[in-house]
Amino acid sequence: MVGWSGGGPGEQINLCAASAPRRSSPRNPTNSQSFQGIGVCKWFNVRMGFGFLSMTNREGVPLDEPVDVFVHQSKLHMEGFRSLKEGEAVEFTFKKSSKGLESQRVTGPGGIHCVGSERRPKGKKVQKRRSKGDRCYNCGGLDHHAKECKLPPQPKKCHFCQSIDHMVATCPIKAQQSSPGSQGKPSSLKGDKEEHSPSAPPPETSD
Repeated sequence: MVGWSGGGPGEQINLCAASAPRRSSPRNPTNSQSFQGIGVCKWFNVRMGFGFLSMTNREGVPLDEPVDVFVHQSKLHMEGFRSLKEGEAVEFTFKKSSKGLESQRVTGPGGIHCVGSERRPKGKKVQKRRSKGDRCYNCGGLDHHAKECKLPPQPKKCHFCQSIDHMVATCPIKAQQSSPGSQGKPSSLKGDKEEHSPSAPPPETSD
């Protein structure tokens, strides 16, 4: 059996402590009678989904000192993400349990929806890299790089036409598409011709 008590956000809840059995107390089932309360949110943990209300009025009677009432997000009357903002005015029904005072239904003043906290739980950000035309050097896939490839090492091939007979630097298909003025000659032949041709004379300069 777990218990809780009032205080700051770091010390109200003791979810691991087991309450000792009461030997002297006779069998007495939990009191399910509901009571009416008015107060404000003392604190609320949006990540864990629980907190405490500070009750200032019970059954229409103002209290000399505020009383802590446990609240869980499932008891909040609101739409969407359920939470409470610190200091938010609330009206609620609550009951006495073996762990203390526990809220049953929490609303805003007059039964309206709770306002809620502006904070949201911080989740892990999943960074998805979008392909920008880069291919995997191992399999040619567009959705990953070679270091992320799940396939075993593949034979080297042209990244343009996927042929294993040549590399992309000497791909005749790429040369034909990228150099329309080359009259369909592969880039390798064009490079050989330039190597054997004499170098062009330097431009003449006028004095």
